Amino acid sequence: MTEKQFIISIGREFGSAGHEIAEELSKRFQIPLYDYHLMREIADEKNVHVGNLEPYDEIPKKGFGSRTVRGYSNSPQENIAYMQFEFLRKRAAEGKSFVVVGRCAEEALKEYSGLITIFILGDMEKKVARICKLHGMDEKQAKSLIKEQDKKRKNYHNYFCEGKWGDSRNYEFSINSSKLGVPVTTDMIEDYINKRIECM
Repeated sequence: MTEKQFIISIGREFGSAGHEIAEELSKRFQIPLYDYHLMREIADEKNVHVGNLEPYDEIPKKGFGSRTVRGYSNSPQENIAYMQFEFLRKRAAEGKSFVVVGRCAEEALKEYSGLITIFILGDMEKKVARICKLHGMDEKQAKSLIKEQDKKRKNYHNYFCEGKWGDSRNYEFSINSSKLGVPVTTDMIEDYINKRIECM
């Protein structure tokens, strides 16, 4: 296990198996995974019930009726997002290595030289088949859900980040998991990460 700090940021299209790949990378490198469970840790730190935070996780801020005064926003979506960014920056500042799924990590942690940014996409046909299997949906429902979730992720990301969601220029490694399948895609990403660590 390397003593160098490295942070693996995984952006992903819905249905691309990005989360599954992130889980596997967390196991292979034996480092923590921060995903939607991050809300539980934040809730514990803030001494609030996690159920009060989870509905706003990775949800874009609603433009009308929300405003920021003296650095404080009345938008729960915005406040939850900044809590997550603060949590991740704190862990990074402590020198911890970890995998993080989404949450604008490639922007929030860009000052860290050990940050490795990855985006996982997929062919619509394969993504639809995956969502049908995971959620017991028909193809029409799955395709609708994919478009809905990706729109939310895009709006959330593009509100908080300068770079656009899914634009390959904003990530150092982008890969279509549909072409070679999840296991081989994971192997390729692991190989890339190992080479990046060697160069640190």
